[in-house]
Amino acid sequence: MPALPRPFHAVILDMDGTLLDTEIVYVRAFVDSMREFGHDLPEAFLHELIGGTRGTFQRKLRERLGPDFPYDDHRDAYVRLRAARLAAGVPLKPGAMELVEALGARGVKLAVATAATREHADAHLARAGLRPHFASVLTRDDVVRSKPDPDVFLASAAALGEAAEACVAVEDSHNGVRAAHAAGTMVVMVPDIVAANAEMHALCAAVLPDLVAVREMLLAQLGG
Repeated sequence: MPALPRPFHAVILDMDGTLLDTEIVYVRAFVDSMREFGHDLPEAFLHELIGGTRGTFQRKLRERLGPDFPYDDHRDAYVRLRAARLAAGVPLKPGAMELVEALGARGVKLAVATAATREHADAHLARAGLRPHFASVLTRDDVVRSKPDPDVFLASAAALGEAAEACVAVEDSHNGVRAAHAAGTMVVMVPDIVAANAEMHALCAAVLPDLVAVREMLLAQLGG
């Protein structure tokens, strides 16, 4: 069982791909809706952009598809398909509810720090039954610079009344790990779509297979 380098008072969790098993839904809905417009976009292209800024995503997409692609029409088609596929419910990652319930019972402060929009975060966390467990939910709409910049993690720590160094950040994406590390938190990575590489291992206090392992490590760190 890995150990953190120092005690912690709060845990800041990413949302999509970490708490919610939604990244694969988004990727496949995006690729499938692209086919309606005559483009076979590889999933690997989208994997490289997970956890990044909206501006970077749009720029890379325009570089690939050119100026004449009907971006607004595709966006509408993608949103409709994504909503249809999530209509039955927002899937949780295994161990997500157990993790937040166990930490909350031990008095650990909890926050969400996501690159999603405010509207998206509030709706999905509520539908998944997670929102009441978090003292703070901060999104890309709440900071000047989104991930991979550290702003949302620094703001989350401040909202919880803790120094970033006393917080554990749990992330699934490379850009999320970079942001959390730059903020000074102790980073735990649970890879989702994109595996951890040497850089991720160097930036993280631990790389674990799932949130069940995260719960075990954090409870052990708390002494039980």
